[in-house]
Amino acid sequence: MGGRAVRIGNCSGFYGDRLQAAREMVEGGPIDVLTGDYLAELTMLILWKARQKDPATGYAKTFLTQMEHVLGTCLDRGIRIVSNAGGLNPAGLAAELGTLAERLGLHPRIAYVDGDDLVGRLDDLQAAGHSLAHLDTGRKLADAGVSPVSANAYLGAWGITEALRADADVVVTGRVTDASVVVGPAAWWHGWTREDDQIHDKIAGAMAAGHVIECGPQATGGNYAFFEEVTDRRYPGFPIAEVDADGSSVITKHDGTGGLVSAGTVTAQLLYEIGEPAYLGPDAVAHFDTIELTEQGPHRVRISGTRGSAPTDQLKVALNYEGGYRNTMTLVLTGTRIEEKAAWAQQQLSELLGGRDRFAEFDAQLLRFDHPDAETNAEATAHLRVTVKDADRRKVGRAFSNTVMELALGGYPGFHTTTPPSAESAYGVYWPALVPASEVAHRVTLPDGSVRAIPHSTVTASVPAPAAPTLPAALDGPTRRVPLGTIAGARSGDKGGNANIGVWARTADAYTWLRGYLTAERMRELIPEAAELEIRRFDLPNLSAVNFVIVGILGAGVASATRPDPQAKGLGEYLRSRSADIPESLLRG
Repeated sequence: MGGRAVRIGNCSGFYGDRLQAAREMVEGGPIDVLTGDYLAELTMLILWKARQKDPATGYAKTFLTQMEHVLGTCLDRGIRIVSNAGGLNPAGLAAELGTLAERLGLHPRIAYVDGDDLVGRLDDLQAAGHSLAHLDTGRKLADAGVSPVSANAYLGAWGITEALRADADVVVTGRVTDASVVVGPAAWWHGWTREDDQIHDKIAGAMAAGHVIECGPQATGGNYAFFEEVTDRRYPGFPIAEVDADGSSVITKHDGTGGLVSAGTVTAQLLYEIGEPAYLGPDAVAHFDTIELTEQGPHRVRISGTRGSAPTDQLKVALNYEGGYRNTMTLVLTGTRIEEKAAWAQQQLSELLGGRDRFAEFDAQLLRFDHPDAETNAEATAHLRVTVKDADRRKVGRAFSNTVMELALGGYPGFHTTTPPSAESAYGVYWPALVPASEVAHRVTLPDGSVRAIPHSTVTASVPAPAAPTLPAALDGPTRRVPLGTIAGARSGDKGGNANIGVWARTADAYTWLRGYLTAERMRELIPEAAELEIRRFDLPNLSAVNFVIVGILGAGVASATRPDPQAKGLGEYLRSRSADIPESLLRG
């Protein structure tokens, strides 16, 4: 340990990811640490619902399946396992993992990290003057009149490090930051201490590596804008971060696996689900605008130069509450006069349902797929997607979907739906907030059963706001109107009710043009749904990129969104499809 880079391989990017990935990572080549990320904001709500049925659960059950595949091999080879699969019940997962190990005849040393769960303390926190205001709207939690069912602070990496220093073979956690499952092992392996003058730079570098590999094969060619570059179209191998003692790293994958690791695939993942370049964490702030990428060889990209600074004195808290019930029916419209048919359908539905106002929310979206010169029935169709929400499940259940079907013989010509009448389903609402780090008890329970409190990192009062970018002069010369994606890549995703779109160029000249062209105002033109929304723009010149955050485009988050793409996964590709007047000099060759 310590003398060489630690090889950290990730085998899960979300709860429900490829089960075989753990075995493939362990058996595909040498690694020192196996990690898995299971917790998105939505996952915490899913785990809460599971725990309502069985209080002993509340963790990612698929982790146990993966451990059954690889635990023995990991113990034989000295591979440590670190995962946030503990969710709402890390102690329960640790106990269940012990039971599994006993059945397999194995004896791993198991530790778990907790202290993130604040749901039972919300009243006390508010009474102490902590408003838990929504990060985007500023609304105080008390003013919303809701009762969260989950509330989890994002913990840092030092609890994981402490567990590994106590010789834990397996460390499971609750809601730590996604990057912490990489930062913790890196700090353990290289003997990092908080007293080191360079500790924030080292942590920031490991945070960048963790951010790249946290979503699994998205770093190795999955969801990649320039997918023509991915010549090995087998399912991508999961990523590995080789983290050096100074926090720099190499992103790679096992030899013989599918996909691609390139500066482009790493750039795309660095831009995924971020806001401003100052990427906040509990142990450091990583300044993504300082990152430098270098291709070292086939499927090897070095991340270096990442600067870090002290974290703030606040921790992010992800709260979820029950929003009520919802139902969606999708009406198919075919042929000509699509808008007129859609308007008629909505008019009739309003009449039959007793008015839109009887629901807490009535949302109708016309989705156009029809082609002017359609040659098949399928090509001539569009969809009218109608969603209703209400606290009264009876209103939005079969009473709604059966009423939609009353249009079958009395509505527009060609009426049919994509599904039979459906029942209602419960939905949740995500509420991001901040809480003082001093109010959160970060704990680790070691393999011997002892419990240690993990102090919070030394903090700074605030992180400076990024300077307003100086836009370059426009490139001269003739232009051609082509899709923006001809010269620009993009990756998009959700952060609660917001969406981010990171856009990058592959040449210096293309980036010069992109920076000047793609302003917040231009984004409103290219994405009409964002015309009335706040748009935040940030420059990352070292990555030849600009990043946009579109505030509120996803409503109250994925669990309650009515958009067909509630996590904004396709928003970047939509942007790339939009036409732009691009200088011909950038299109040659």
